[in-house]
Amino acid sequence: MIVVTGATGRLGRFVIEGLLKKVPANQVAVAVRNPDKAKDWAARGVQVRKADYSHPETWDGVFSQGDTVLLISSSEVGQRRKQHQTVVDAAKKAGVKLLAYTGILHADTSRIVLAPEHLDTEKAIRASGLPFVFLRHSWYLENYTEAAKRTLEQGVLRGCAKDGRVAPATRQDYADAAVAVLTGTGHENQVYELAGDTGFTLPEYVAELSRQSGKTVTYQDLPPAEFSAVLQQAGLPKGYADVLANADEGIARGDLNDTGRTLSRLIGHPTTTLAESLAATLPQG
Repeated sequence: MIVVTGATGRLGRFVIEGLLKKVPANQVAVAVRNPDKAKDWAARGVQVRKADYSHPETWDGVFSQGDTVLLISSSEVGQRRKQHQTVVDAAKKAGVKLLAYTGILHADTSRIVLAPEHLDTEKAIRASGLPFVFLRHSWYLENYTEAAKRTLEQGVLRGCAKDGRVAPATRQDYADAAVAVLTGTGHENQVYELAGDTGFTLPEYVAELSRQSGKTVTYQDLPPAEFSAVLQQAGLPKGYADVLANADEGIARGDLNDTGRTLSRLIGHPTTTLAESLAATLPQG
């Protein structure tokens, strides 16, 4: 059985749909906090198991010996160590065959504030003694393209990434990599640094946005504290704004860039480009 945790999130849905194209539905299970959100899969033969990262008792019996498991990282920053440990403990108790985990690019060297929780989860998985695969993700390309309409309206993109390069990929590309690992062989105890084939700077991003939209968009680089303040003025909580500003600082250092093209090798085709993603996002005509 292939079991995916947190499967009703945006990444998880791509993973499940990918799995259902490769294996019978009765070989796929999802561990989700709200089973109602997985009714469509249940109707197609997927096993739905109720389990909550924050409630260890809900993980009893979720996994079985020999299962292949994908632990999709919790979205609750600051709670991930405890939540992920719960899943690792349940997987170890069951004796799963493989435990894959979606973390952050260069988790062992990145200075982004999100990295330590991911690295600690990797350490917990290693300590469990289970065969593992670490799927270390760069940023989502959608972080930029889904905000393109608002950026066009404002005519300016603000950040604090300087001229650092970021190499994001789409959720679909990351999901395809997870499916390749979960259904393939020879991935045990591998660490995969997953990023888009071609990185870009934020000035390059707004240049492409301007080209495709026909509207001039500029990039304004700010000190991190000022960028956080701008995000807060836009309505984001201070903690989240600070995390985004810190991520831009990481981009300036190269923490979210990688040129190894491991992702495209895993999925067997080039990753989605910025130009392609924008073209699919922006209104046409």
